[in-house]
Amino acid sequence: MQFSFSQSKILTNCLRVIRNAWHFYYALVLVFKVVCGSIGIALLTP
Repeated sequence: MQFSFSQSKILTNCLRVIRNAWHFYYALVLVFKVVCGSIGIALLTP
């Protein structure tokens, strides 16, 4: 399979966007877990 320079650059940009989207998703999930965990701890403490 032969790629021209522009096609490989577009492919690289797409992969970079996908990687950034996954990092954003995992960061969002982590923040959500931390917020829910702190709310749960606050509800359990008298």
